[in-house]
Amino acid sequence: MRKPFPVRMLVCVLFTALLSISAALAQDAATDQNSAHARALLQAMVKSLGGGLWMDMPNYEWWGTVAQFYQGKPNGITTHFWFFHQAPDLDRWEFTKHRDDVQIFNAHQGWEILYRGMNPLPKDQVEEYMRWRAHSIETVAHTWLPDPKTILTYDGQQLAERHLADQVTLLSATNDSVTLQLDVETHLPLRRIFRWRDPLYKDYNEEIEEYDNYRLVDGIQTPYSITRYHNGEMIQERFLLGAEYDRSLPPDEFDPQATARRIVK
Repeated sequence: MRKPFPVRMLVCVLFTALLSISAALAQDAATDQNSAHARALLQAMVKSLGGGLWMDMPNYEWWGTVAQFYQGKPNGITTHFWFFHQAPDLDRWEFTKHRDDVQIFNAHQGWEILYRGMNPLPKDQVEEYMRWRAHSIETVAHTWLPDPKTILTYDGQQLAERHLADQVTLLSATNDSVTLQLDVETHLPLRRIFRWRDPLYKDYNEEIEEYDNYRLVDGIQTPYSITRYHNGEMIQERFLLGAEYDRSLPPDEFDPQATARRIVK
């Protein structure tokens, strides 16, 4: 004859189940609270950069000097640059004092125009540029943050650029991630970090971009010092000399063929 299930054991099983459910609910609540805090920090970042003015900016120009590094040391190449951006995905770079070395990027392609002629940029260079742009602060604010599938986490406080920073990580539906470190007082971005897997060697590369010396230009907080690192080694420093937002650009500013007609000898 089958013995009845002991009442005391049944109570224990039910109590254990209730504890598990309570723990799961508490963990979900903590996760939701963490995500809400991360979102609030990112919204504060957008506000500190210029709010709706920064979000809806149609175009801008930065100009200054750029220095390249190899194995963390200057390689002796420093030049003037002018950078033009038109939302959402048109970029133009002009180098040298004569502005006769031009690179133009659209959503998927890149060209270089010199006095010798116009040529598509190498595939790896275009992929690198698109990778940086896909993880830019502008892309985070316009694409990652509004996506309901993006997971937001607050990682605590870290030191960045000798400042105490709140660290927030965004994880996309495709398992891609970007980490931002925001000044705890101003909420301005101090550092951006992302990783990507090398298609040949299958290991991960870490890219870091640091921002410093912010100045208010046309209502937009602009970093006048930008430093890039690849796997811990400095590879580039940019120092802005000026910036201008929502300016009138020629209709063919991002047309490589029109540029080639003006530059090619």
